[in-house]
Amino acid sequence: MSSNPNAPALASRGPVTRFLDAVERVGNRLPDPAMLFLLLMVLVWVVSAALSNVSFEAIDPRSGEPLQVRNMLSGAALVEFMAQMVPTFVNFPPLGVVLVAMLGLGVAEHTGFINAMLRAILSVTPKMLLTPVLVGVGILSHVAVDAGYVLVIPLGAVIFYAAGRHPLAGVAAAFAGVSGGFSATMGVPSSLDPLLAGLTQAAAHITDTSVVVNPLNNYYFTTASVLVVVAVGWFLTDRVIEPRLAGTAVDGDPADMPTMDALKPAESRALLWAVVAIAGSVLLFVATLLVPGTPWAAPADQVLPGMNALLTAAAPLMRSIVGLIFVFFLIPGVVYGYVSGSVASHRDVIKGMSKAMSGMGYYIVMAFFCAQFIYAFAQSNLGALLAIEGAGWLQALNLPMGITVVGIVLLSGFVNLLVGSASAKWALIGAVMVPMLMQLGVSPDLTQAAYRVGDSSTNIITPLMPYFPLIVVFCQKYVKSSGIGTLIALMLPFSIALLVLWTGFLLAFWALGIPLGVGASYVYPAG
Repeated sequence: MSSNPNAPALASRGPVTRFLDAVERVGNRLPDPAMLFLLLMVLVWVVSAALSNVSFEAIDPRSGEPLQVRNMLSGAALVEFMAQMVPTFVNFPPLGVVLVAMLGLGVAEHTGFINAMLRAILSVTPKMLLTPVLVGVGILSHVAVDAGYVLVIPLGAVIFYAAGRHPLAGVAAAFAGVSGGFSATMGVPSSLDPLLAGLTQAAAHITDTSVVVNPLNNYYFTTASVLVVVAVGWFLTDRVIEPRLAGTAVDGDPADMPTMDALKPAESRALLWAVVAIAGSVLLFVATLLVPGTPWAAPADQVLPGMNALLTAAAPLMRSIVGLIFVFFLIPGVVYGYVSGSVASHRDVIKGMSKAMSGMGYYIVMAFFCAQFIYAFAQSNLGALLAIEGAGWLQALNLPMGITVVGIVLLSGFVNLLVGSASAKWALIGAVMVPMLMQLGVSPDLTQAAYRVGDSSTNIITPLMPYFPLIVVFCQKYVKSSGIGTLIALMLPFSIALLVLWTGFLLAFWALGIPLGVGASYVYPAG
């Protein structure tokens, strides 16, 4: 199948395009992602064995003891690895999220509901606004924790292709919003805010136990950052990424490709009933949220000041997001199918779920090896060693405050390539950087904001990010030859631009004295 006929004409291969092409070629020559994770795991074992007898001066903030690399080739470690192999895989956080959400999405896609809905939306949406709207929806998805990875990104590909644009450009734009803009907030705080603030306060108490860090201490900055992320995503998608993809053929299964034909009367009628069904379901759900003492809310003693009881990480609502995605796609999918005639019985609904799961086979294999590697890397303490030593090196440089803040951004971005969890990285880096910068007169609020910029900017280019293999699978649905190199080449311009422009945006906030968030300051002690 040739590339989308409505895609832009083949762009001249300028230096940026040639560089990205080289990145893609090199990246795709790496072993299969599943094998790559296996090889990296073996490398971790070997390096951990070599460093296990070395004494390091770095103090592990989690234990207060000198950090020790654990030999993953020791008998005890290998036996523990084997014993934990199944729990490590089954409890791999993205696995359940992806599979459960895809069950509902599979039905909605199989019956034709998603295709019909997108065709209806695209018929009234100006094409020039498609990219910024998609990036913005990706940012908004942070309210639903990790739902954006399994919902917004694949729909980004579908909606771009249906609009006559390259589907991988849709993946890139959505991925930039969901993951590259992870620390931007579309007005609604995410569960990450109180989590990071709690770690920042604990780090600040190493120096001053009177410091109180508000959970919304970066709220104004992260909300304003939406402008930066959307602008970067819009410009690069339309002016760099999509022209580069003009010569990349879309050779996926034609049966899975969306169309842009006008809705037939039967489809319009089915879509109307599906929308009525989902609207009624949402209204009923919202009513349960408004009931006094709703079971969806977290207990009062688990809600931090400034946080909504429904949006805090401990709230049952936030822990039910994936289940809600399943239900809210299943309902309109089934209604659409029965009204349009694409579903004759419950067997067709199950067929849709089975089809969705069959397409996840490759991802499940990759997830298995990715989970084992992340487990081994975390147990070895190599990631903690790199984070703490990097923070110590930055401290030893004793640079001016502005340059040090930039250094935190870059250090966070580098460590993010090796350690996936945002809270785990900040627990390690923050324990060194927060008290150090307090001694230089920099507030914990500013230090945390710098960390968040660096952490978000490189999310989209690290294969060790748990959802990265899933995005590769989404790309392969449209371009079969897609690999790790393909996705890194797509996202590298976004990563570099976000690192530079978002850091500059933070420094401008600081220079202009615009408040970072609720109860936040730039200097310590706050004056």
